Amino acid sequence: MASRKLEKMAFVADYPPRQCGIATFTADLLENVSVELPRGQVFAVAMNDTPAGYRYPDRVHFEVFQNDRPGYRRAADFLNISHVDIACLQHEYGIFGGEAGSHLLVLLRDLHMPIVTTLHTVLQQPTEMQRSVLMEVAELSHKIVVMSEKAVGFLREIYGVPDSKIRVIPHGVPDVPFVDPNYYKDLFGVEGRRVLLTFGLLSPNKGLEYMVQAMPDIVRRFPDVVYIILGATHPHILRTSGEEYRLRLQRMVRDLGIEDNVVFHNRFVSITELTEFLGAADIYVTPYLNVEQITSGTLAYAVGAGKAVVSTPYWYAEELLAEGRGSLVPFRDERALAETVIGLLENEVDRHAMRKRAYTYGRQMIWRQVARDYIALFDDVLDSLASQPRPLAMSKAWAPGTTELPTIKLDHMVNLTDDTGIIQHAVFTIPKYEEGYCTDDNARALVATVMAAEEIADDSRLSLLSMRYLAFLTHAFNKENRRFRNFMTYDRRWLEEAGSENAHGHALWGLGAAVAYSRLDGVRYQAANLFEEALPVAEHFTSPRAWAFTLIGIHEFLRHYGGATEVRRVRAVLAERLLDAWRNTASEDWPWFESSLAYANASLSHAMILSGQWMQRPDMSEAGFKSLEWLYRIQTAPQGHFAPIGSNGFYDRGGTPARFDQQPIEAMAMIRACFGAYHASGDKQWITKAGRAFEWFLGANDLNIPLYDPATGGCHDGLHPDRLNKNEGAESTISWLIALIEMLTSDRVRKEKVD
Repeated sequence: MASRKLEKMAFVADYPPRQCGIATFTADLLENVSVELPRGQVFAVAMNDTPAGYRYPDRVHFEVFQNDRPGYRRAADFLNISHVDIACLQHEYGIFGGEAGSHLLVLLRDLHMPIVTTLHTVLQQPTEMQRSVLMEVAELSHKIVVMSEKAVGFLREIYGVPDSKIRVIPHGVPDVPFVDPNYYKDLFGVEGRRVLLTFGLLSPNKGLEYMVQAMPDIVRRFPDVVYIILGATHPHILRTSGEEYRLRLQRMVRDLGIEDNVVFHNRFVSITELTEFLGAADIYVTPYLNVEQITSGTLAYAVGAGKAVVSTPYWYAEELLAEGRGSLVPFRDERALAETVIGLLENEVDRHAMRKRAYTYGRQMIWRQVARDYIALFDDVLDSLASQPRPLAMSKAWAPGTTELPTIKLDHMVNLTDDTGIIQHAVFTIPKYEEGYCTDDNARALVATVMAAEEIADDSRLSLLSMRYLAFLTHAFNKENRRFRNFMTYDRRWLEEAGSENAHGHALWGLGAAVAYSRLDGVRYQAANLFEEALPVAEHFTSPRAWAFTLIGIHEFLRHYGGATEVRRVRAVLAERLLDAWRNTASEDWPWFESSLAYANASLSHAMILSGQWMQRPDMSEAGFKSLEWLYRIQTAPQGHFAPIGSNGFYDRGGTPARFDQQPIEAMAMIRACFGAYHASGDKQWITKAGRAFEWFLGANDLNIPLYDPATGGCHDGLHPDRLNKNEGAESTISWLIALIEMLTSDRVRKEKVD
């Protein structure tokens, strides 16, 4: 089953070789999900019940000793930095430390990704602490999976979990053929005999003594019958009581004189061997003592294998064995056990009909289908978060007009820059050399450094940085075709002869800004010469976004060289084309220049506003203002904060806007466009709107998480539906710096409070 969204999943539970039914369940689910998503990365965070832990397979990437409370916080940190899309928790009180497994909450509270929790126990009469823990687990989880309808009712009525949060997915079972039990009996030396089977970790609550006591009556009717008790003693029982329960059962067998009819296999078997034991069984028996069992892997396996089952009526058995898929007998009633088993052995027609009903029902429970059900649920969670994000952390957002703006900090920009230029991407804050450089980022970096000189003129790094970025653009310009190349490898090899039209437009914007703001004659002269050499080809571009970047660059250039007639002519040509795009595409419900919204959208409105203002074209100004008003409106969440169009699908006309991933370049473009609108109109509404867009960087966003990193001066790469992208690449950091510089240098920000 393909998934477009899932790339990395973590399963939090105990894990083999720890001997536990939930550990086996987790491993089976993980492996089958991995098969269905061969390109995905799937791993486990294992809970240890001993400080020494276990010799885990490679699937386990992190271990937590269940009583080590700080270890849960370390596990959360590990998952957060691992860029996990979904954390799938397997919950059972006993595998986590603290009262009622409360240490688990330390981990869940710190996770920054969606959580899907499978509940293996749902108690009808929990202690106050058990109820409190499960309620918080449910609150912190995006979805809750249970394996029976009974559990759904308990969650709703006892724990207050809404139905919309609950999903029923059956316990997985191996995909085995429907075979005659005689096929496997010779493997265990029981050929020609009637075989009864119980398997699982032994503990006193399994009620096996009642089945042993039923055996004499069964043996009198069928002397060839053999009852196989398969499974090691539960490790926790073994530590506290040793083999007391098994020895008691063995003494009972001797006292009843049925040593030839009861066989103990004291070991934890592999899934392959288990299916062979199941294959050999004529009847499977679960004589458990406790009604409050909401699921049972052993019973699920028996039904999936098409076994005739005799069971006490615990909750899961009542549901799974309904409609003739098994026989129920009262608790602690050896006579009823004997009569029911004898009846099934005497009536082959009834027994095989029961087997067939069980096997048919069990086909929906095979692991392949269960894994697909989980994957579909994971996808649903990611889809839901993309459209209805849920804050995962609460941070105090910057309040317009009441809190000082951060100061410009260049540390991370310097960190990303070497003697060639600024490196495109980072892993966290570490430059990612293998992805090299691009003209887009170096052009924007040039804009940031020449504008920053207005605020931090005493920082000598600015001059060096601006010259380095300008040198990159100079080298990027291909004189043969008069186009800027865009992508360069870390070993300084260009990957194309001509970059995109948008990259060329970005370069012209950067050069125009250098002409307008640089105090260094050499920078200004070189930028002006390169600008004039590179401008003519832009007249042949077809991309409205490239026209917009070029027009913004032209505006900056003309601020210093207003009499440049050829530059003004190109402005008139490109502005008219952008206006034509508006006229040809815009409507009342879609007042935009293109049939879709992509990235840096506000730049198109900004370019139109600037052109209308300086060319004295009211029609252009009207298009710019109308489009910007609409763009701001559709990028405002119901709560009033800025929520830019996401890059995961953008927004096609007639479609639905992508909510995520939200990128810093969108906020920066909106801030600049709002400033442009304010300066062109004097309307203070644009002051407020620019401030709201700026707040997005500082935590007033869908997740209430700041993107600005005050420790480095950089900016995180965006918002996922469930978490912050922890990487701090060039585009994000430069977008933040340009946005901050705009806020700091605007006459409006200095003189007026944002309301």
